[in-house]
Order: sequence, then C-alpha cells, then structure tokens
Amino acid sequence: MARPGRPPKEKPDLHPMVDSFLDMLTTERGAAMNTRQAYWRDLADFSLFLREKNKKEVIDATADEIKFYLDDLANKIHTKGSNKNQIATRTVARRLSALRQFYRYLVSEDVRKDDPTTTIESPKQTRTLPKTLSEAEVDKLIKTAGQGGGADSVRLVCLLEMIYATGLRVSELVGLPLSALGENLEFLMVAGKAGRERMVPISESAQTAIKSYLDVRKQHIGLDDKGQQAQWLFPSRTSESGHLTRQRFAQLLKDLADAAEIDADRVSPHILRHAFATHLLSNGADLRSVQKMLGHADIATTQVYTHIIGDKAKETVEGKHPLAKKTGSK
Repeated sequence: MARPGRPPKEKPDLHPMVDSFLDMLTTERGAAMNTRQAYWRDLADFSLFLREKNKKEVIDATADEIKFYLDDLANKIHTKGSNKNQIATRTVARRLSALRQFYRYLVSEDVRKDDPTTTIESPKQTRTLPKTLSEAEVDKLIKTAGQGGGADSVRLVCLLEMIYATGLRVSELVGLPLSALGENLEFLMVAGKAGRERMVPISESAQTAIKSYLDVRKQHIGLDDKGQQAQWLFPSRTSESGHLTRQRFAQLLKDLADAAEIDADRVSPHILRHAFATHLLSNGADLRSVQKMLGHADIATTQVYTHIIGDKAKETVEGKHPLAKKTGSK
C-alpha cells in the first residue's frame, strides 16, 4: 500500500526464480507473509539495480557486482538521517543475508553452479540494545488511552494491556482470531513464526480489559461482510484483511504518545514488546519462560534483554537459570 500522498508504484516483473524462491520460503520454511514481502523488496531492489547498471538478470550476478551494489547502498544511506552508520550497516547486512539465501537456493536447484556471495563478508555490527519504556510510562499510556471514552478508547486500552501482558509481535496481536481466547480468558493460543504455536498466559488486568472490549467489539464490525470481520478479535470495517492493521495500531500509539506527553519516537508496538520482556526479567522472571512467551526459537535472542536491566535483576535472572550461564550473549 502506498503512503498517503504518494501514487502507488507499479510492481516490477522479476525473474521467475525470485517467485520460486519466495514460494519455497512460504511452503517449506513456513515464512510469514511479512517475511516473504521483506525478501521480495530486498531482491527487487538488487534486481532493478542490476538491470539498470549492468543490463543483467539477478540469476547471473557476479560477486563483484553484488559488492558494488552493497557499497552503493551503504553510500546512499550515509548521505541522510541520524544514526546513518548504524542504519547502513544493518541494511547492508540484511540485504546480503537475503541474497545469500537466494543464491544458495539457486545452487540447490542447479540454476547456478556457484554461490557469488561466499566471498563477501557481512559488515560488522555494533550491539544495539532494544529500546524500551519504564513501567511508569506504560502505565501512563494505558491511563491516557482510557480517558478517550467510547469504543475506540476501550479497544486501545485492550490492545495496550494485551501486548504488555503477553509480549506478542504486533502482527500476532492484530491478527488474533476470536477463537484464540482461552477458557475464562486466562490464556491465548498464538500461531507464531514458522507455524510454531504457543500458549501465552493473560494477566488479570488484561483479562479485565478484554472483557470490557468484548462488550463494544461489535461496534467495529461493519454491516457488510460481517462473516469475514467477525472472525477476528480486533475486526476493522476499513481494512482489506478484515482486522486492524499493524500500521493503524502503530499510528494510534504515536497519537497516544503525544497525548501522554511521551516522545512518540519511543513508542511503538515493538517497543511495548521490549517493555514486556525487560520488565518481567527486572522482576526476577525466568529467562526460559520469557523466551517461550516471546516465541523466540533461540534463548540467545531473549538474553539480549538482560543487558538493559539493572545489575541486581540481571544477577537474579542469570543466577537462577543454568542455561543462561552457558549460553553466550549474541
């Protein structure tokens, strides 16, 4: 979807092997649609660059051409924005990772005999700690959301309470079917990345918010196509999917942050997920339990949160968890 005020861009025709690779990600690896779209954007950018500069298709790229593309990408990013070095490094590393997987796939399918990315080193990335909010700031957001009145306010409070109580990814939260609510609203059944299903407990305050929201939920269901919208916990009359979108929830949070007099750049669905993890660990939660609730496949991913909690809390978390002592932070 194009941003407001911008005409939609025509989707370019890429080499058929790009679609084949994306289909493999979805069918064999269980990649989510958002992941598929991210890979498509990365491969499309390189494909169009290669066509313009070298008049070649992506399946024929050489290592030198890939290096030139990555250097050009980094230089373009270096010319704009704050934290430009960090942004450039992350973007180049992600783009190279996508290209690596694509060319490995071409080799596995006998489309190519060689992988041109094998001689290209990933840029070294400095550790960046997850942004988060204090417990007082989260409380302020929830209280401010409740002051609006009406069904929209009740829904926003519910969204905040749920993401802060469960640590769900934003795509998981907005895409929850109504059937995900467990008996007595004590837990959620969540289908996460690669189809991994997990059960996540719901706090009492979140249960209360859900009950209040369910009383007004029908106001977000339009008269047309009720069936499609009614299946979602957070239906929407205006989105094509029938449920609230990630973008709309993010915008609601930005508006809420302004109303609560909190820097809007510090408030997003993902930052609330970070707050869930850091606040649990700060209060002595078990690292493995937090890992399971976040849906992380690797505990090292969860361990990054121990770097932003107080030393005393960190000692409690790591002291109680043998695996945390053995696993190096990554």
